Amino acid sequence: MIAAFIKKLTDSYNAYPRQFWLMFWGMLISTMGMSMVWPFLLVYARGRLELPLTTVASLFTISSVMGILSSLVGGPVIDRFGRKWVMVISLVLNGVGYFLLSRASTFGEFALIMGLNGTINPLYRVAADAMMADLIPEAQRPDAYSIQRMANNIGISLGPLLGGVLAAISYSIIFALAAAGLAFYGALVLLFAVETLPPQARDAASRPARDPFGGYGKVLSNLPFMGMVGGFITATICAAVIWVLLADYSMTNYGVTAGQYSWIPATNALMVVFFQLAVTQVTKRFRPLLMMAAGAFFYGLADLSIALSGAFWGFWLSMVIMTVGELALVPTSSTFAAKLAPVDQRARYMSLYGLSWNVASGIGPVFGGLLSDNFGPKMIWYGGALAGLVAVAGFLWMDRYYRAAENPIPENRPV
Repeated sequence: MIAAFIKKLTDSYNAYPRQFWLMFWGMLISTMGMSMVWPFLLVYARGRLELPLTTVASLFTISSVMGILSSLVGGPVIDRFGRKWVMVISLVLNGVGYFLLSRASTFGEFALIMGLNGTINPLYRVAADAMMADLIPEAQRPDAYSIQRMANNIGISLGPLLGGVLAAISYSIIFALAAAGLAFYGALVLLFAVETLPPQARDAASRPARDPFGGYGKVLSNLPFMGMVGGFITATICAAVIWVLLADYSMTNYGVTAGQYSWIPATNALMVVFFQLAVTQVTKRFRPLLMMAAGAFFYGLADLSIALSGAFWGFWLSMVIMTVGELALVPTSSTFAAKLAPVDQRARYMSLYGLSWNVASGIGPVFGGLLSDNFGPKMIWYGGALAGLVAVAGFLWMDRYYRAAENPIPENRPV
């Protein structure tokens, strides 16, 4: 039995190139560092600035707006000049940004640094998604994206637990560790990764552009893709308000401690680590838009359950519900986006897809802050639940429309 298990692990390892595993381990290390900060960033900034929730939440909007602009510019650049150096620069500068956050003390300083991080961070994601599509054949991508999510979530499961302990000592420690993790991953990419930009992509990018939208015209005219992006943004608003606002909401209104709260994001990560591959084997048997609708339903349900909760275990259960939706929605949407992307426009497609989180995290927390400041804290979650319902309706409508029009979209399973 042990020998068979070892053989299965070896076969799985050999099924992917070494650079894929370099990205796996780098993702784990850097994410563990950053996730020490993520759950507590709003709490930290609000404590330093002593400003209303809406004002502090606007820092995330600044970061998101800069991320949107950066992604739009970065896509064509990455398609033309390559993936590797963009990843290195993004990782190192993002580490610098985390270090500077620990020194910020005014709203202007926070805004400047959050804007820097918002500009730099998406460039890594766009380049890494394009590199993944370069490295991995289409038939293997659903499992490959799931494995990368496992790395991300192993880091997220460990980071908040350690961050909850260290935050009680000093927030400076967790910011320094986040910076170190990002810089270390950047060094790994610099020293060991090779460029994966396909020759046909470089050739296409070097030809005179006829598209007045910087190469995005074809992407914007791809209705299945843009419809999916719109629905994904709406669904992701549900997750954004949970990730950004739940720590402050639970700690301010219900006395949840930082140490207790750290188990909530850790639960999300552990569920992805242990269940993502198994869930992917099921979801890839069905039409992708149906699986996205199912994921959006659980996202909205999670927000609604927070409104009905008033203690740690209720908030913990809400995260479990949201993670069920995440297991279905996120790998499905990543695979869907990569499958629709032509080889010479992968970075452009993945940059627009990657904007989903930026847009959602720019809209959701500020909108939630406005609801909280004007109508009461619970209204955050009713607003999030409504966004989930709209996303479900949108995904179901798209699935029905394309089937009725006999204009099939790609299946979720490999071909």
